Amino acid sequence: MAGNSQRRGRRVTPKKGATVGSGGKRRAGLKGRGRTLPADERPWHKGYSGDEPLPERTAWKQDKERRAAAAKGRAPKIGQPGTKPTTTGKKAQTPARKPGPRVAPGRRSAPAKDAPELLVGRNPVVEALRTNVPGTTLYLAQGLDSDDRIRESVRTAADRGIPVLEITRAELDRMTGGVLHQGIGLSVPAYAYEPFEDLLAAALEATPPLLVALDGMTDPRNLGAVVRSAAAFGAQGVVIPERRAAGMTATAWRTSAGAAARVPISQVTNLTRTLKRCQEEGFMVAGLDADGETPLHELEAATGPLVVVVGSEGRGLSRLVGETCDLSVSIPMASAVESLNASVAAAVALAEVARRRLAGD
Repeated sequence: MAGNSQRRGRRVTPKKGATVGSGGKRRAGLKGRGRTLPADERPWHKGYSGDEPLPERTAWKQDKERRAAAAKGRAPKIGQPGTKPTTTGKKAQTPARKPGPRVAPGRRSAPAKDAPELLVGRNPVVEALRTNVPGTTLYLAQGLDSDDRIRESVRTAADRGIPVLEITRAELDRMTGGVLHQGIGLSVPAYAYEPFEDLLAAALEATPPLLVALDGMTDPRNLGAVVRSAAAFGAQGVVIPERRAAGMTATAWRTSAGAAARVPISQVTNLTRTLKRCQEEGFMVAGLDADGETPLHELEAATGPLVVVVGSEGRGLSRLVGETCDLSVSIPMASAVESLNASVAAAVALAEVARRRLAGD
């Protein structure tokens, strides 16, 4: 019968159980825990600067993390970089890691200025060894096709006591960051620049002296190409600024094909002041400019003491450097091309200077 409470299977008690309280946990959770301690008052924080010992529980936890990290073959991320926390609150300094060879491309972090360079390529390596560049290690790829340059490099390195290591090509690719290495690399110290006064004194001994100055050239390949042209056409040195300009990196070394070992390079703080110093010694300063007033083939100053100034790849000569130059020289071109590459322009100008000096006009 409908509404019969005695039907089998009919629930007569509520489905939900008896309501119980939280036992005071919610009320306790609403209580404040006091002020938040700053970093220098928290012994477990890396910014802690006190001498009090670490709390027992924190020290035990850090020791456990250290053991777990050591089992996985990695260092624990506890405390400040380069330090290892102890239960006494003191910091033990870890030994400093020696910098490895650096290469220009393929590197995410900026290397230290005094870190060694990895010079790659058969011509750059053999030229560096011929000119007694102080190499530290010669790397050869396994299965390398040997030629006269490779054999000479190995023989010269052995005679000078430079270690020769044979490594896999994949390892050499990793060390060079993808640079075309031709199966050989030479680890060399950071480039030692010539003091400008010494470079100037050596140039004045030549008859007539010739220097090349670069104003803000930022591409190391262009720098290496200019150094190579300077060596080919008889320049006594190259001057580059310290800031906002490329230095003699491994890429510049490679592009110069070893010429950087024969031509001294000076790095100066103020290029304008340096050019004025050259003028005091009797040099004519000629700046290359697409809108220059003097055509290159009419450069009468080529037969005397001369400084050829080449500007940066994009903006050319800076205002102060341009105002300091005695002459503004242009390279005549038959087509509608606005300008030449900076290193190509330098090579054309140096070739014309060398031609006029050989011809005596």
